[in-house]
Amino acid sequence: MKKKLTKRKPGQVSVHSGQVEFVKVNIGSWQSRDVYQWLLALRWPQFAALVATAYIALNLLFATLYSLDHNSIAGSTGGSWFFDCFFFSVQTLATVGYGHMYPQTLYGHVVSTIEIMSGIFLLAVVTGLIFVRFSRPVARIAFSRCLVIGPLNGQPTLMVRVGNQHQHSIVDTEFRIMFMRDEPLVEGGDYRYFYPLKLQFDTLILFPAALTLRHVIDKSSPLYGATPESLQNSRSLFAVSVSGIDPIIAAPVQAQHDYSWRDVRFGERFVDIYTESGRGQLTVDYGRLHETEPVE
Repeated sequence: MKKKLTKRKPGQVSVHSGQVEFVKVNIGSWQSRDVYQWLLALRWPQFAALVATAYIALNLLFATLYSLDHNSIAGSTGGSWFFDCFFFSVQTLATVGYGHMYPQTLYGHVVSTIEIMSGIFLLAVVTGLIFVRFSRPVARIAFSRCLVIGPLNGQPTLMVRVGNQHQHSIVDTEFRIMFMRDEPLVEGGDYRYFYPLKLQFDTLILFPAALTLRHVIDKSSPLYGATPESLQNSRSLFAVSVSGIDPIIAAPVQAQHDYSWRDVRFGERFVDIYTESGRGQLTVDYGRLHETEPVE
């Protein structure tokens, strides 16, 4: 009788790139550096919950070890022995030491020594992670909810609006738009093609507020002759990237946003959000950043 072999299910890693989720299989096992990157990628509520869970779990572990020897801790309050062990563990892990309870046996001293060393290590790791999370620069770039294709100066133009939400300008800013779609092959089947779209401007010395990125759709453009149906049939995607330098902390910042064919509006343009207030002042209404209007 043949023995049935069970295939091992390969490890899977899910990576989100905008609206597309990539599931990587057979990527190999995690490395220690991956844990660090994973911790930094957690949102603040998730990170706080993880640290709190690890802290309570570690104290419960050492409380269990202390409770194995009823003579390991002197100065018990006379209440629940396990609770006394738990709160003694909290004091020891934080190196507070109120002086009421203290280890009195060799076993208690050994466990408290191990816990103090663990507490120093945990404090150093958590402090480093919190510092890195706070010191990471944030781009704070707003992207319009849609792309528009409409006439601009008599030519069909793809447009997307981006806004700097910082209270200061971003310097040496670069803008890019990548267009992706499926195209049929002579041999049969489809192949994914990537086209960097040429913009009317792709760099700015200063990026203080909001602006509209523009790509003229002429005969050399991969979008020439595009329709809503053609974009849908080719599973078209657009990726918009903004990168620059935050002058306050002298660090590079980067933000990106992707759009599918569903987010493209034909025959529309973005409304004007600038108002001249006099004395060289321009008021920018970020509340209308996403608003569009039809164009004949």
